[in-house]
Amino acid sequence: MAVAMRIATWNVNSLNVRMPRVEEWLTYAAPDVVCLQETKLTDAAFPHMAFSALGYDSVHHGDGRWNGVAILSRVGIDDAVMGFAEGIETDSDTRLLTACCGGVRVTSVYVPNGRAVDDPHYRYKLDWLERLRHHLDVTASADERVAVCGDFNIAPEDRDLWDPKRFVGSTHVTRPERDALDRLEDWGLVDAFRAVYSDEQLYSYWDYRAGDFHEHRGMRIDLLLLSTPLANTLQWALIDRSARKGKQPSDHAPVFVDVAA
Repeated sequence: MAVAMRIATWNVNSLNVRMPRVEEWLTYAAPDVVCLQETKLTDAAFPHMAFSALGYDSVHHGDGRWNGVAILSRVGIDDAVMGFAEGIETDSDTRLLTACCGGVRVTSVYVPNGRAVDDPHYRYKLDWLERLRHHLDVTASADERVAVCGDFNIAPEDRDLWDPKRFVGSTHVTRPERDALDRLEDWGLVDAFRAVYSDEQLYSYWDYRAGDFHEHRGMRIDLLLLSTPLANTLQWALIDRSARKGKQPSDHAPVFVDVAA
């Protein structure tokens, strides 16, 4: 088997709060490339030196409010693009970051939540996803090694929900959201987790309230979408539930895949 490159994504829900957990996880999981979301940090406050001490180069796009995305890499980082590519309507939120890491064009995404289907944020979410599709057209080719990773705030199918009936009429599951995700995959991307686990109901997000994690009441909304050339080298995938346990966890678990380097 070819030497593996491990690519991960994790919505950390405040890096200031979660930094000890992230450092611990990097040490034992040993990913080569990590996409982080919801850092809630400014660029000036991002702990580049702490990650460097663990062997990672890093780039960050954040304004210190509710968003913020980063890419960590121990296989190099080049050609970073903060936000959408030139020529695409800019986004006032810091939700998108793209860079080349070890021969893979990696994009860390934090898709808007949408809030409610009658909220203007829902239309913003759908428009944002269309801009992401255009961003891929501009910055990459489906014939290349491409990974689009992050918190998509969309459960691709009903099997990605603990109880689909509980989500009827809410965001994350509507047909327009899932259609927008399908259009991203039509660009030439493969849901890496489903390529490995075709039937299992495994989740990456659990609400903090009501013991949802312990009761297995979750959603799979953190995705790694790989171009076909990269997906064809897929060796393994995992949602690391262990990182959701213990003291002060994020409400998301890291998800990672191993592909040929």
